Parts: sequence; C-alpha cells; structure tokens
Amino acid sequence: MATILIIEDEQEIADTLDYVISSEGMQAVWVSNGADAERVLCDTPIALCVLDVGLPDCSGFELLKLIRQSTQFNRDVPVLMLTARNEEIDRIVGLEIGADDYVAKPFSPREVVARIKAILKRVQPVDRRSTNQPENSVQAGQQSSDFAHNPERHQIHYRNNPLALTKAEYSLLSAFLESPKQVFSRRQLIEKVWSSQHPSDDRAIDTHIKTLRAKLRTHNPHEELIITHRGFGYSLEV
Repeated sequence: MATILIIEDEQEIADTLDYVISSEGMQAVWVSNGADAERVLCDTPIALCVLDVGLPDCSGFELLKLIRQSTQFNRDVPVLMLTARNEEIDRIVGLEIGADDYVAKPFSPREVVARIKAILKRVQPVDRRSTNQPENSVQAGQQSSDFAHNPERHQIHYRNNPLALTKAEYSLLSAFLESPKQVFSRRQLIEKVWSSQHPSDDRAIDTHIKTLRAKLRTHNPHEELIITHRGFGYSLEV
C-alpha cells in the first residue's frame, strides 16, 4: 500500500485529501508544517508528497529544496505541489526546483488523486523478470555515442556522467532517446510523461525542457541537444 504524505496546514483541505486518497486504497499521513514533514520523511517510507506552498514554518519551495538536497531521506520522492494561486511563476518555480507536478487551489479532489496515480504509475519500478534483458542492458534506440540508458534502473548517463534527473526530466529524455530526431509536440510529451488524460498544461513541458537542457549543458556547454521547432515541438539531436 502506497503511503502519501500530505503537507498542508489547512485541516479542512487535509481532511478532504485524506478521504479521497484513502478511498483509492492508499494510506494518507498528514502533517501541518515543514518540521513534522522532515521527521516523517526520515522515519517512514513515503511514496509521494502532496506539498502546499504556504506552510506556517517555511515555504513549500524551501521544503522542496531541502527534500531534493537531503542525505537523510529519499531525495527522489515524487512531489505534487499545491499552489494558492494559478499563477505561472508559482508553477515555474516549483517545477524548476524539482516538483513533479502541481495543482492550483481551489482544486478538484478527483483531479489530485488522478495526478497522484499518474505520477506513481510513471515512477513504479520495472519488473526485470518480465523482460528478457540482462540487468545492465540498454534498449535498442536508447544509446548513442554520448548517451547510455539503463531503463530498468531509471538511469541515464551522458558522456559517462550520471544525470541527476527528476522523474519528469527522466521520462522526457527517455522519450527523446527512444526516437532521436523525432519532433514531439507538447501534447505528445505530456502523454509520454504523464498520460493522455492528464490535465497538465503545455507550459509544464516547457519548464521541464528548460531544466533538462541546463543539466545537459553542464557536461556539454557548447552544443544544444534539445531543439525547439517553433509551432511544432521539440526533438533531440544526437
């Protein structure tokens, strides 16, 4: 049973989330501040965090930074941000720090659960027994002279350097490596990263592309690998 950590200071909202999450067969744990969230993350295996931007002892952005930089608990735990306003800057900041998705208040509880399920489905480990590939194999079409992709371990190396990717960045780069030079529309990439029913808007993809480009430039500052095709989408040139 997946354990979902709700980090929200408004009890009415937390109670609603607790109910809809529990009704879907998941276990919900609620805390109302950042300090308690850190304690739970240290002591309890958490499948996903639902994190409010506005907390009484710190901002949700500060807590997200702490999670992504932590050595005390799972820094890769998926995070769904709750923002008080549907403003682009809030979404961009959260995604750039490392959030996997966001929902603006007021929100539909069903939408939150749908996004939680989509994230969990995307990050669930691959069962190696269901494939004929050895542990260290790389699928056809996912290796180039500069990239090496181990899909079973959800790891991608670029120029022999492991890339520290968020779940969304990993899914994007995996899609590009499966079909190098193919131009993907934003909607196609949303379906690759989340699902065809996912309500996330197209700008979320632009933000993830921006952070992914920055990580690739760290190892190759002189070449732009992800190309923008205006009016069409993006492609990976390898």
